[in-house]
Amino acid sequence: MKFADYAKIYVTAGKGGDGMVHFRREKFVPKGGPDGGDGGRGGDVILRGNSQLNTLLDLRYRKFIKAGHGQNGAGSRRKGKDGKDEVLEVPLGTVAFDADSKERLGEIVEDGEEIVIAKGGKGGLGNWHFKSSTNQTPQQARPGGDGEERTLELELKLMADVGLVGFPNAGKSTLLSAVSAARPKVGDYPFTTLEPNLGVVTMGDYRSFVMADIPGIIEEAHKGKGLGLQFLRHIERNRVLLFTVAADSEIEQEYQALIHELREYRSDLLDKPRILAVTKMDLVPGYELDRKIEIDRDVPIVHISAATGHNIDLLKETIWKLLQESASDEHESQETSSGDHRPQTDR
Repeated sequence: MKFADYAKIYVTAGKGGDGMVHFRREKFVPKGGPDGGDGGRGGDVILRGNSQLNTLLDLRYRKFIKAGHGQNGAGSRRKGKDGKDEVLEVPLGTVAFDADSKERLGEIVEDGEEIVIAKGGKGGLGNWHFKSSTNQTPQQARPGGDGEERTLELELKLMADVGLVGFPNAGKSTLLSAVSAARPKVGDYPFTTLEPNLGVVTMGDYRSFVMADIPGIIEEAHKGKGLGLQFLRHIERNRVLLFTVAADSEIEQEYQALIHELREYRSDLLDKPRILAVTKMDLVPGYELDRKIEIDRDVPIVHISAATGHNIDLLKETIWKLLQESASDEHESQETSSGDHRPQTDR
């Protein structure tokens, strides 16, 4: 299935039904009085998270989306039927923006989570609401309100435990195919990956994590060069960043260039735990580099070969360790932010 991480749609919520002007007319009930019912509310347009989806492709072909209108009120104070909501199922990690104001309307991060992106109009009031001691036969009712109308931009930011970050042809796709059942396109030329790929990496003792292969970054990607900003946003959702640099390249120089692109795009991305995987070690005699790699002290370095399986298990364990540390830090941060604000009492 083709991948799509952006969609622009036009949504219109339903109009509320009109209130009714009606008077009770029964044989043995003289002067029954007003009993016009209220109109039903218009249907909402709702985004709902679906963990089984991983693309916005369906919405590429549904440009104009409308919810149902509410029905008009009826006699005997009968309320009109509410309009049918229009529910759009989207993958987790979808962010909604108003295309005109650029207002961020919300994001979907959990299965079944819902966001109302266009609210239906209220139903109009029937004439029985307007009865008073001085107006026994009100002839007015209120019309239903119009539903919200919006142009929306939807962006999908992949939610994965580990994101592969590297220049084109650094061996990211080969690594993903070696550690998971994912089968991204692999070739000996740059830009073989033109869309993100996800794979589930399984380990012993029923352990597993999700890895995302992000299309290759190039220099000045943060300015929109090449694939640029189209895929950099996917890195925002990853808990651990796995930098991949080929053994036959200028390792430190390429690593620092990748760091620069992330810093220029969003500096807080560098707060995430990261690992450097030196790939294609099968091209080096004895799987040993002739020099020591000089980068950040706290960044683990693993020399691997996806083609031969060299140190793949070590890489998995290194990633798993960082994921556990990251989860522990997040838990402690949440506890600290929530705090215990109960008032202290003298003992």
